[in-house]
Amino acid sequence: MSRERIALFPGTFDPFTNGHLDLTRRAARLFDRVIVAVAHSPKKGTFFPIEERVDMIERSTRTLRSVDVVDFSDLVVDCAKRHGACAMLRALCAVSDLEFEFHIALMNRRLA
Repeated sequence: MSRERIALFPGTFDPFTNGHLDLTRRAARLFDRVIVAVAHSPKKGTFFPIEERVDMIERSTRTLRSVDVVDFSDLVVDCAKRHGACAMLRALCAVSDLEFEFHIALMNRRLA
């Protein structure tokens, strides 16, 4: 019996960019399912409300059958557990993001 390979792509996505869409498409070819998890992030002061961000992503990914869009307000690792994710995708905008993301990855690994 094979387990479904699920990747979680968490972020604020304010807005969901062409780069995010490209990463989602690439991941959809590698995993059985990709879950784009949109963070509520009230402290970030987002431009678009959560409902609009979810809707934008759903419309952008509607041709990708293996992609689901959810919103979440708890820890990313809890969202990943809830959806049975075996991998987490992260987008890097600049090389300087790598160190920050590395520390986040270590903390997530420690938590789960």
